[in-house]
Amino acid sequence: MAFTVAPALRWTYVIKTGLASALVLLADFLLWDRGPGSVFGGFALAWVAATAVSQRSIRSSRAAIVALMLAVGLALVLAIEPSLLGWVLFWSALSLAVLMPRGAQVGDAWQWFRRLIVHGFTLIVGPVADWLRVTRAQKRTGKLCATRHLPMLVLPLVGGAVFLALFAMANPLIGDWISSLQGPEVSGSTVLRAFFAAFVLMTVWGSLRPHRLRFGFKPLQQSDAVVIPGVSVGSLILSLLTFNALFALQNGLDIAFLWSGARLPGDMTLAGYAHRGAYPLILTALLAGLFVLVTTQPGSAMAKNGIIRALVTLWIAQNVFLVASSILRLTDYISAYSLTILRISALLWMVLVGLGLVFIGWRMMRGKTSAWLVNMNSAAALALLAGCSIADLGAVAAGWNVRHAREAGGPGVFLDRCYMHSLGASALLPLVAFERKVQSPHLRDNVARVRQEILEDVRIQQSHWQSWTWRNARRLSALPVDLREIKLPEDRSLGCDGSLYNATGGYPQEEVPAEISTETAVEAAAPLTPLTPEPKP
Repeated sequence: MAFTVAPALRWTYVIKTGLASALVLLADFLLWDRGPGSVFGGFALAWVAATAVSQRSIRSSRAAIVALMLAVGLALVLAIEPSLLGWVLFWSALSLAVLMPRGAQVGDAWQWFRRLIVHGFTLIVGPVADWLRVTRAQKRTGKLCATRHLPMLVLPLVGGAVFLALFAMANPLIGDWISSLQGPEVSGSTVLRAFFAAFVLMTVWGSLRPHRLRFGFKPLQQSDAVVIPGVSVGSLILSLLTFNALFALQNGLDIAFLWSGARLPGDMTLAGYAHRGAYPLILTALLAGLFVLVTTQPGSAMAKNGIIRALVTLWIAQNVFLVASSILRLTDYISAYSLTILRISALLWMVLVGLGLVFIGWRMMRGKTSAWLVNMNSAAALALLAGCSIADLGAVAAGWNVRHAREAGGPGVFLDRCYMHSLGASALLPLVAFERKVQSPHLRDNVARVRQEILEDVRIQQSHWQSWTWRNARRLSALPVDLREIKLPEDRSLGCDGSLYNATGGYPQEEVPAEISTETAVEAAAPLTPLTPEPKP
């Protein structure tokens, strides 16, 4: 048995070691010491190719082939614009491609999520464990190998180093001789580069030689409802009647003021009304969905009761309307102030919550399994995350703010140029459009200053092939010809909002250049002061 196993093991181990080494060298060449550019997508495609070559079992599983094709698509997304979200999705897809042939069945999303977690932890010890395994196999075959004798060198090297250090302390001749020796300088950058190479090796090795653990995770099974003390059919009916009445009150107030646009009582503004309830109401919907999941699992006595099913259906419908009202609240709040990436993420999260409630109701009415519910929610979340990895949310926020900016004739508030500056390259083209719309010379100069600083950063990034990205190249090609040249003023003391920078690190609006008139100074400070102060989120 030893002579039949060892040659195949040695051959595959050598091939995969060569592929892993090539990927480590490629990552060092493409990615080290630069911001991730479109070359990251090229490295991802090379990683996919190496995995497909080394893992022939992928071809025997249709689900694994689908996951591999998804990894190829995500690698192309990384070539357009690298991002942490895109990399996590790519790694997950590629890991699923190598793990699926080892699973007995496809199972559900929760089962595979746990497998990915275990796979991630095994990356740390994967190369070492495989090296020990090959060493043991070589011992069984009786073949001589240099790696077999490496443990023999540990004691003499470590012991000799200890005694030499003691002798250097005791004998100045030995100490001076050791001090005169000049070895290779090891800088902090070299250490970081070594850690980077080790990280790449561990990550790619998990795809070339996935762990041999047999998963014990069982798929979700249909089970009876959780028994909660004091909760019976009667108490559940009374609870649902109470909950429906309370939700009807809240939804009625939203219809009266939020949806119809009626005037709110007192001095309450629509923005304040919207901001106060946007996020707590989403938490309310989540708690409602959890309550339905716990008490009305398909097949249970409570789920079969006709009255309970009708009340739960009505309650879920009210929760979906509540989520829609929360979305409207947030959009009204955005209209009153501005759009940010965080608020876009909140809107997308609310859409996911609404879909989850619909899936919960459908599961109860159709008797679907827990695995079906998990898979549907996971598919919706993954589709949304994949869309976010492709779209430029910063450009979406910047474009919306420019179109609605009051200085450009829009219905919104004054444009927050400091936030636009923080968006970086995403705000470059929207700022060009905004600059063409404004009438004030001082404001136009300030916007041009912000745009020029962003353009300078983008040009620096694009000047090196490692940090070059396809999306930034498209941005630069879309710039008007007369704005492509960088013309930064010598005086860099003005902040992004057009005010003077002081020694304390702030940009006070009341400090403006002496040569600017009072009227222009007020105009310069106004864009950062909405008509109504924005509440803290």
